[in-house]
Amino acid sequence: MNEKTGILLLGHGSTRPHNKELVEKVAEMIADQKNVLVRIAFLNMDKPDLKEGLASFKGTGVDRIVALPLFLAHGVHTLEDIPEELNLGDGRKTVVDIDGNIVEVLYAEPLGADPRIAEIAYDKAEEALAR
Repeated sequence: MNEKTGILLLGHGSTRPHNKELVEKVAEMIADQKNVLVRIAFLNMDKPDLKEGLASFKGTGVDRIVALPLFLAHGVHTLEDIPEELNLGDGRKTVVDIDGNIVEVLYAEPLGADPRIAEIAYDKAEEALAR
């Protein structure tokens, strides 16, 4: 990933603070570990919403944004709501105007079944047994 690429990390949103805090923390970890510009947005209840999240790249100089849903699996949000809000049509990419600049937006897959997630799940089970 180059310095002109940003990541928009998409969370579900909640009336409780835990979801927003988690998305903020994961965004911070990605930014710190990978030295990439990361912003956040939410589908429900929390702010910024998706449009505001895209606008938060104003003044950053990015020419490409990866919209990354922080979801385990596909569902209504990943298959309908996000593509609709991004005006994706049948594709996985689109363009948006940010501060007078045309910026490409690529839509990533949810996290999915991944060995790293299985490892985390197993670690959580081990932690429960150790308590």
